[in-house]
Amino acid sequence: MSNDKVEAVERALAVLNAFAADRPTMTLAELAAATGFYKSTILRLAASLERCGYLVRENNGGFRLGPTLWRLGSIYRTGFNLGATIRPELRRLVETTGETASFYIREGRSRVCLFRHNSPHAARHHLDEGAELPLNAGASAHVLMAYTDGKGSKARTVQQGGYCISLGERDPQVAAIAVPVFDLVGRFRGALAISGLIGRFREQERRAALAHLSASADRLRSTLPASD
Repeated sequence: MSNDKVEAVERALAVLNAFAADRPTMTLAELAAATGFYKSTILRLAASLERCGYLVRENNGGFRLGPTLWRLGSIYRTGFNLGATIRPELRRLVETTGETASFYIREGRSRVCLFRHNSPHAARHHLDEGAELPLNAGASAHVLMAYTDGKGSKARTVQQGGYCISLGERDPQVAAIAVPVFDLVGRFRGALAISGLIGRFREQERRAALAHLSASADRLRSTLPASD
């Protein structure tokens, strides 16, 4: 019986994970295609998810994520006690560089975009807060790995330089630069990054961005409260 319960939970989570920024609303057929589940299975799972506020069914029959997830996400971010200090720095970075600024943390074998301020450019690198990405590619991923695992030549290079640059590593159209962020007691808290389209975010712009990132990281080190 316990195995059946675990399987049901995993199936329900698979339904929720099928949603993405580019598909905030999904039909029953789309959910079935994305998860590989029978429509009847999805309907049973959806009924429980709706009752608990994880899903909302619209008048046209489509599904979207429910308010419970927003509440839990807010609690998740609050648990880090970082937003009030990090967000002003992200805004400052966007104002000075014109590119997108983000703050990432490590969660297990993934990195999570905890806070984000998008570039004002119509053509830009866009990612939603809460997005989960792999740890094997991207400037912020290498920074997170360097200051948590700290193993291998790549990690040593990042530690020695105090930053990482990636050029089309995860997305061929995107360049990014990231630096580590520490709190008042010198504890590593995450990676601060600037990312932009590779054709616009060129070497000269990246050098300027690194200076701004380093200044932001220095300010954060003097203001971020110590973690628990």
